[in-house]
Amino acid sequence: MLSSELKAFYMVARLGSITLAAKKLGLSQPTVTTQIRNLESQYAVELFYRGGRRLTLSDDGTRLLPMVKALLQQEADIEFFLRNSGQGQGSLRIAATAPYYILDLVKIFRERLPQVEVSVEIGNSQQVLELLEDYRVDLAASSQLVEDARLVRRVLGTDPLVVAVHRNHVLASRESLPLSALAGHCLLVREQGSTTRKLTEQMLEAAGVKVGSLLEIGSRESIREAVLRNIGISIIARHEVPHNPELRVLSLEGAPLMHEYLYCLKERRQARLPAAFLGLAQEVAAVEI
Repeated sequence: MLSSELKAFYMVARLGSITLAAKKLGLSQPTVTTQIRNLESQYAVELFYRGGRRLTLSDDGTRLLPMVKALLQQEADIEFFLRNSGQGQGSLRIAATAPYYILDLVKIFRERLPQVEVSVEIGNSQQVLELLEDYRVDLAASSQLVEDARLVRRVLGTDPLVVAVHRNHVLASRESLPLSALAGHCLLVREQGSTTRKLTEQMLEAAGVKVGSLLEIGSRESIREAVLRNIGISIIARHEVPHNPELRVLSLEGAPLMHEYLYCLKERRQARLPAAFLGLAQEVAAVEI
């Protein structure tokens, strides 16, 4: 079977990089390189022109790409069909930017359909939407607003952006802050692709506020730990700040509201398990209103 080699070829062709493809596939770079070379040597074909660090599709690779895309799409459709076929059974894959809204729905969903296996993968907004578009998950919960005709969208919740500081921080005695009060302070931010980071940088730029430094930390849990150690301050959604006597939560004047959305591909919204979860999300939202 050529499944693994073709997946490696497709991902490298899409991204133009073995490093990025390996990261997407959850494999090592040597493994992806070997898969590509095996495919080329087995059929005596050159699929990529190699120049520097970037790979460019050859003429044969360009002709092969749409065939592989169609094959992988068919494989994803078959796998999705099988997972959604058994009455009362199957599996549902979800990606989310944060556990707070989605886990309440997962709890109710599992109570209603206890035989269904549910998996939840956490990433930033960009990552979870890519997982959905690549058919690697069935639903994606993200704070990023996407206007895409291919997607169905539901609102899961709304939360204000606040400033989290250590109780000994110089700002901790304040109840509310203008954005200008952040000038000169070390600001803890998520990695690129985070909606919260994007909104934070947009606010600071629009207000002309210069913070002391940006310290990038790759997860919200690690950012909270850094705030607890008084390393810096962070702009964060209110529900993401844990109850802890060492922390202070300060309202931020003029800060936008953060919305959490649930996305599903339109072509899959009528399938049994995604449809059940979308219906649950709409039901819970109606009760909260």
